[in-house]
Amino acid sequence: MKDNSKLKLQLLIQNWFFVLLFAIMVILFGYLSNQFVLTKDVTQANRNTLTQGSIEVLENMPNPIKLTVFATKDDVNNGDTFRQGIINFISRYQRTKSDISIKFISPVEEPKIAQEMGIRSDGEVIVEYNKRTEHISPPFAEQDLTNLFVRLTRTNEQPIMYLDGHGEKNLLGVKNNDLGEFGKQLEKKGFKFSNPDLTVVKEVPKEGGLLVIASPQVNVSKVESNKIVRYLQSGGNILWLLDDDNLRGLENVAEYLGLKVSKGKVVDPSSSQFGANENVSFATFYGDHPITNNFMLRTLYSGAHEVFAKGTFENGWEVSKLIEVAGNGWLAGEDKGESQKLIFDKAKDKKGPINIGIAFTRKFEEKGQRVIVIGNAAFLSNSFITSGGNLDLGINMINWLAGDDQLITIQPMLLKDVNVTIPNDSKSVFLAWTIFHSFQYFIPLILFIAGFAIWFRRRKA
Repeated sequence: MKDNSKLKLQLLIQNWFFVLLFAIMVILFGYLSNQFVLTKDVTQANRNTLTQGSIEVLENMPNPIKLTVFATKDDVNNGDTFRQGIINFISRYQRTKSDISIKFISPVEEPKIAQEMGIRSDGEVIVEYNKRTEHISPPFAEQDLTNLFVRLTRTNEQPIMYLDGHGEKNLLGVKNNDLGEFGKQLEKKGFKFSNPDLTVVKEVPKEGGLLVIASPQVNVSKVESNKIVRYLQSGGNILWLLDDDNLRGLENVAEYLGLKVSKGKVVDPSSSQFGANENVSFATFYGDHPITNNFMLRTLYSGAHEVFAKGTFENGWEVSKLIEVAGNGWLAGEDKGESQKLIFDKAKDKKGPINIGIAFTRKFEEKGQRVIVIGNAAFLSNSFITSGGNLDLGINMINWLAGDDQLITIQPMLLKDVNVTIPNDSKSVFLAWTIFHSFQYFIPLILFIAGFAIWFRRRKA
């Protein structure tokens, strides 16, 4: 009897010790789960986690971000869960940047505040950073909100100027060979545009952040080209896109930069592997430069030309190679147009890879001066802007020229997977209701009943 009491006491102590250890483990795991977050997104386009581009944007925002959401309260019974959806969406950003705060205000209950803040729709969000604010209305995705963050962090508000009136690829144009889609993306990043008439104004305006010269088709007048040279001499930044070796009256600009452009185009027979013709070439290597550091996206170019420049002591230019294409191709000795044959002529042609992009830098007063020349304008055109990393590279170039180096990053990508649209007929609605509630209620209930039945049968046996 005495031994049984002692044994029971030992078992009781062991059981309570196990319960105590188990409770300590639960508390420890709970503490660790608050300190460390481990997530795995299995959706096709990582729908539930941030892209690397968004993460890098947040890492360049040291100060707190405040979001004020003007939305009516959720009515879960009627399927209205907008506020909860916003919380879930912003939580992806909060996992990277913990000092993002959300405040909800009901425009129905606080109409005066909503009116004072200029709220025009239910669900509108005011984002505040560094005493600067912007509004965004639903529906919006990661790319929209991250672009808003980029605009709030942009320090350079000088407009992008572009040369016009000579058949250039227009930053606002809608034709296939225009740069309108690229221009729209720049506007979303907070850039503004101006196109000064260089035949009228005395000089290229200094108020502009940079000047874009996008492949003129007719000659630029001597008066205009001289003003562009003086703009360079006074420290101006330029993005010059060339579709051929015809400089269209800008020879003195090229001379000032020490620039040379090839007569022939790049030929790349390996492009056929990707369904393209030999005039389309893919970047095989990017130079060691802030624009292309850690840039590993494939970019493609149609009818590219080699560009070359050598820094001069007189002008103090430092020249960096940016883009090499056609590792298995070559540069034709001359432009043969459509008669170009896929035969490498050792005597006339230059074996790849071929450099088609260069960046110039030099010290100028307190700020530096920057110029980019690309032997291809088509890669930023409406036809090619969505190909590979063309958009990302183009925006990196503009950010660098504008002096916003901290914003040079890979841009957030649009989601590839799509939402399921259910037809509005009764059969489709019933089928969707059955599938949804089967996973929510029916299947768990069946598993619970089956488990209980197995347990009861084994216990009875």
